[in-house]
Amino acid sequence: MSASDALWRIESPKLVAALTRMVGDVGLAEDLAQDALLAALETWPRTGVPDVPGAWLMTAAKRRAIDALRRRRVGEHAHATLVVEATRAAPEELPDPEDMGDDLLRLAFLTCHPILSTESRIALTLRLFGGLTTEEIARAFLVSVPTVAQRISRAKRTLTEARVPFEIPGPGAGRQERLASVLEVVYLIFNEGYAATAGRAWMRPALCEDALRLARILARLEPEEPEVHGLAALLELQASRTRARTGPDGQPVLLADQDRSRWDRLLIARGLEQLRHAAALGAGLGPYGIQAAIAACHAEAARAQDTDWVRIAALYDGLAQLAPSPVVELNRAVAVGRAHGAEHGLQVLDALHDDPRMTPSHLLPSVRADLLVKLGRTNEARTELERAAALSRNLPERRMLRERAAALQVDGRADPHARQATGISVVDLTPPEPPSDAAAQSAN
Repeated sequence: MSASDALWRIESPKLVAALTRMVGDVGLAEDLAQDALLAALETWPRTGVPDVPGAWLMTAAKRRAIDALRRRRVGEHAHATLVVEATRAAPEELPDPEDMGDDLLRLAFLTCHPILSTESRIALTLRLFGGLTTEEIARAFLVSVPTVAQRISRAKRTLTEARVPFEIPGPGAGRQERLASVLEVVYLIFNEGYAATAGRAWMRPALCEDALRLARILARLEPEEPEVHGLAALLELQASRTRARTGPDGQPVLLADQDRSRWDRLLIARGLEQLRHAAALGAGLGPYGIQAAIAACHAEAARAQDTDWVRIAALYDGLAQLAPSPVVELNRAVAVGRAHGAEHGLQVLDALHDDPRMTPSHLLPSVRADLLVKLGRTNEARTELERAAALSRNLPERRMLRERAAALQVDGRADPHARQATGISVVDLTPPEPPSDAAAQSAN
């Protein structure tokens, strides 16, 4: 990443947030922020980089905002009011780029507004709140640049036409619904990076890093919201395994086979601290917090065989009560199978057999194969793995599923080298789903 790209990623959310408050239009605000960056790229090679680049950019952007407001030629009274408001502060009185929490939070609520489709919320958040270019977003999600550009343009237009206010929602159910939308978007970004839906790569670590950065910002902006810290904890703990999840050839390495010495202990420590913070707030763990507690069970086990599956199964029981979804049940079946025996896990799993939301997913046959192998029903397991491979759109994953199917002999005896992890344990394939059908559909 070039220095200018890094600068833009760091500073653009602050610029766009402050300018949106000033001009009342997020699309215009982004244009003004980009103009300020271009001015910096033209000026700084001659004058040198200022001591506080963010403040320089904010001042340049403010001047462009004033010019833009004049050019709009709105009603004389409104025009005068806007110009007075925009010019009221001297440059030294501009918002400190490092102390813009309220504006950044307003921007997060705006880009994740429920009026937008899930795809538009993701694209707009990565663009404005994450500082990614349209090309970077398109590459990350394996869609065309024009498609992403159209989503972003349409999202800005929708927000403008609906006159969605640039505000932090007040306390109450409305605020919690809006916050849930913000957290879901960050989660979905991470999920696509952690277990890519399609393509040639098992993971897209850059997306995980972007989501983790956004989660950390939210945790700093919302210190009293347990679920914000629950999500941050979950992403820190899941991200800690990144280096161990692929082999030298890029092939997936499942949880039971991972070299735990390669897990990032700093991320684990940060995740556990976020989890403690969420619990200390006293409201009880929500769905993200429970999922983080599940991830913590894996993080705290020195070896795969040390994993406290009984506790994980109990946590999934609580999650299923709090936020029922088919993918939660899928993960619960894995945990029950490990804690209480494969036959009990299969009972949980078979209840999902006729759920239409799971029909297009490769996860159901993958997990069923894992449980069938443990019961010695290897011919059935082989069939399930072949079906899972046919459903998977991720090439490394599909190849792994086919290899594991081939490792099961047709005469019903398992290849001794196939090990217990013949199927895929979804506790590592993808983080457990948040309480949203839209999230489950997007992640699978």
